[in-house]
Amino acid sequence: MGKRIRVQRRGRGSSTFRASTHKRVAPAKYPTVIGPEEDSLLKGTVKELVHEPGRGSPLAKIELQSGEGFYAPASEGVYVGQEIHVGSKAPVEVGNILPLGQIPSGIMVCNIELRAGDGGRIAKASGTYATVVSHSPKGTVVKLPSGRSVVLKDSCRAMIGVISGAGRVDKPFLKAGKKVHWMRAKGRKYPITKGVSMIAAVHPHGGGSHGSSSLKPTSVSRRAPPGQKVGLIAPKRTGRKKRKRKS
Repeated sequence: MGKRIRVQRRGRGSSTFRASTHKRVAPAKYPTVIGPEEDSLLKGTVKELVHEPGRGSPLAKIELQSGEGFYAPASEGVYVGQEIHVGSKAPVEVGNILPLGQIPSGIMVCNIELRAGDGGRIAKASGTYATVVSHSPKGTVVKLPSGRSVVLKDSCRAMIGVISGAGRVDKPFLKAGKKVHWMRAKGRKYPITKGVSMIAAVHPHGGGSHGSSSLKPTSVSRRAPPGQKVGLIAPKRTGRKKRKRKS
């Protein structure tokens, strides 16, 4: 008799597969409403830089003069006590938050809103940034960290600068235990063993000679049960492509 495979265990939602979200500090997003007017200028101060488990860059706690506070990923050069300006009339300086329509071309920005008011979705990982390419009647053209260019609304907000923590992934873990703790903070199962490396009793892909592929088909139906639903799920096609004959 076999055992429950990883897909079945994950579906039950045990603590092994859950991230320790109770240690998280706060959502990293801009306040929903900046001020009474769209063109207002609010001033704030960086109160502290805090670490959040599972996040590669520190969070900056920014407290506005209105008494409202929020957390945002800190850009390189931001320090405790720095004065932060929020609004369309804010100067284009590192750490300030402006609408994309007010940011000149060629400026590096981070923590960009995909839709106006969502709090920031793009370029939030450590060391990432996007570049304002140009402005058009349809919106602002932004070059993403992936190299692709998109057009976003001028009212979408962004922070000037590059997210801190660049080069973090260049340093090796050296010890397997450190990698385990890092994965656990993100709620990821580690290490992961291939199904073809197991015996047939514990995984549908198991069995066969050493180094060979699965003895059973690796493509399954979308309506397959959790113990069987592994591999290529409802693929459009399998196997090698056939050459088309020239007529």
